[in-house]
Amino acid sequence: MSAPPRKSDAPDLVYRLEDKPPFANALLSATTHLLAIFVPMITPALIVGGALKLPPEMTAYLVSMAMVASGIGTYLQVNRLGPVGSGMLSIQSVNFSFVGVMISLGLGMKEQGLDEHAMLSALLGVAFVGAFLVAGSAWLLPYLKKVITPTVSGVVVMMIGLSLISVAITEFGGGYAAMGNGTFGAWQNIALAAFVLAVVLFFNSLKNPLLRMSGIAVGMVSGYVVALFLGMVDFSVLENLPLFTVPVPFKYGFDFQFVPFLVAGLVYLLSIFEAVGDLTATAMVSGEDYEGGEFQKRLRGGVFADGLVSVIATALGSLPLTTFAQNNGVIQMTGVASRHVGKYIAAILVLLGLFPVVGRAFTTIPSPVIGGAMVLMFGLIAIAGVRIIMTNGIDRREAVIAATSIGLGLGVSFKPEVFALLPVKELFQNPICMGGTAALLMNLMMPHDKGGKVYLSDELDV
Repeated sequence: MSAPPRKSDAPDLVYRLEDKPPFANALLSATTHLLAIFVPMITPALIVGGALKLPPEMTAYLVSMAMVASGIGTYLQVNRLGPVGSGMLSIQSVNFSFVGVMISLGLGMKEQGLDEHAMLSALLGVAFVGAFLVAGSAWLLPYLKKVITPTVSGVVVMMIGLSLISVAITEFGGGYAAMGNGTFGAWQNIALAAFVLAVVLFFNSLKNPLLRMSGIAVGMVSGYVVALFLGMVDFSVLENLPLFTVPVPFKYGFDFQFVPFLVAGLVYLLSIFEAVGDLTATAMVSGEDYEGGEFQKRLRGGVFADGLVSVIATALGSLPLTTFAQNNGVIQMTGVASRHVGKYIAAILVLLGLFPVVGRAFTTIPSPVIGGAMVLMFGLIAIAGVRIIMTNGIDRREAVIAATSIGLGLGVSFKPEVFALLPVKELFQNPICMGGTAALLMNLMMPHDKGGKVYLSDELDV
């Protein structure tokens, strides 16, 4: 007889997966989940808009569509319609992994002479087509696991974090606009960013889980209030706004470029395993099977929904989406694992996204406020990559793969012109793609070490 599927006890759950909490309880739980994801959900659009110097109305539209798409995606995930969705309280939000890639590709397109509309058309077109890779891979998970190991995915996550730190520290000093007007690094910018960082660190040191999870949101709100008193907030972008934002598929047109697609495609494939980890954790904290046939169906449906939702999101004008890990902490903290709470979250997100004043209001956040919070967040992404690499220990082979890949990835971030003479140079000049491709190829070609694993406390004699 085969062993029964493993199930988490989750004894502290107040509402289990299929329970339907009363309206007030469900709304309170939904609000708690929104606190965990709201800032990370809108920040990628703000960072990409600032780095690519998009007009406020375009950045605001990206923010609005991020909320609408996250709402649609969450609804699909929690309802499990046929093969689509995990049927768990799996919340969708913007995928941070694409921030650095979108900025790098976008800047390259601007150097080619593309204007903002043409650039967004190409970026979102590439992301739209790439999302089908995720949807199709839902039925190939057992095979992909043999190719994309923890070392490969850990290197990519680490490179994502390290490459984004450059963006964060730019925002810390005043942002790209400040670099253009000569105020970059002004004491006012540095002081405001440092204040936000100090508030975030203070809340992260508290014992209360809710306060810790709200640290970034509280830090940014506090920084925004200080910025108001310092006269650093420009409200002129809120004038003459329409009442509703109407989602328009392919608002900026549709363009597809093959080389940028290769870069984005690698990040998409590696984001699959981020989704697998998050969905597994959701099953565990929800007291559901996290092994066996039923769980595999949930996993396949969740990954398929991730891809399908990113297709919808990029068609509407949002950055790609993924399942968010933060909400697993909210389930543990509140004891509410009911998937029906996700319907409230979905409705709130869609409603917020349809009012343009919401998206445009976020564009008034000064760059130092964003930078103060993002320095820590992007650093944590890099540390998450290290943890993934060390998941099962690390032997000589894995250490060499990781070290070489990170060396090449960081190298091209410092001197991208080193590979300027190579064909499809965009593949080699992007640190995430360079590091990830190197790790993937070395993992396929290098023989396995027959020795035992070593851990962080051991010395790596390479």
